[in-house]
Amino acid sequence: MNSLQPQSGVATPTVKWRFPAVHPEGQKYVAIAAGLTLLATVVSHVLFWPMVGVTLWVATFFRDPVRTTPVGDGLIVAPADGLITMIERVPMPRELIGDLGAAPLVRVSIFMSVFDVHINRTPIAGTIRQVVYISGKFLNADLDKASEENERQHIVVEGRDGRRIGFTQIAGLVARRIVPFVKPGDMVATGQRIGLIRFGSRVDVFLPDDCAPQVVLGQRSIAGETVIGRVGGSPAMGLSQ
Repeated sequence: MNSLQPQSGVATPTVKWRFPAVHPEGQKYVAIAAGLTLLATVVSHVLFWPMVGVTLWVATFFRDPVRTTPVGDGLIVAPADGLITMIERVPMPRELIGDLGAAPLVRVSIFMSVFDVHINRTPIAGTIRQVVYISGKFLNADLDKASEENERQHIVVEGRDGRRIGFTQIAGLVARRIVPFVKPGDMVATGQRIGLIRFGSRVDVFLPDDCAPQVVLGQRSIAGETVIGRVGGSPAMGLSQ
């Protein structure tokens, strides 16, 4: 008998798509947008449908989908949904030198548009060693200098093997708020939610020298699922460092 065929009298499990839940951080914004939509109905029927569209967009922006994190030794997963826009060896931000050293490391930059999921997740399991917020400008997050001039937040997590991974949440043109969910000393699992950025931004990940990038420019990453680095692995095809 084919083991994949359902047995007689046994219910076959089904999977149905559903709209992802709205993160609690965004529920107040959805409520505000919905309230403005109702007000628009009173003021002008012409404004109703555009405001319905705005409300749906706000709900979509703060969506918090369930993610399945890959399991394996030496894996570093993407902390953000978005487009891989830069993979290059760069000098370390001065705020991370104390934890990661002064030598340049490979930085993988993930640009999040206003249509991407904005819940950020930790690349590895371990202990949060540092959370440093820095006020700054709101330049286009896709620019290289945004990593040094924009509002940003550095996070360092130390794995059980002692390896430390640093990553940076960077605000952009539209983003005006970086919201952390963790603090130094917290224990986190790989792919656990650690914060979000409102509304459109970028996340940089700094890979240790023994970790090979597993993504290429132009690829789209999924937070908590896409493997962007592997300890002892070979670089992804087409990567130039």
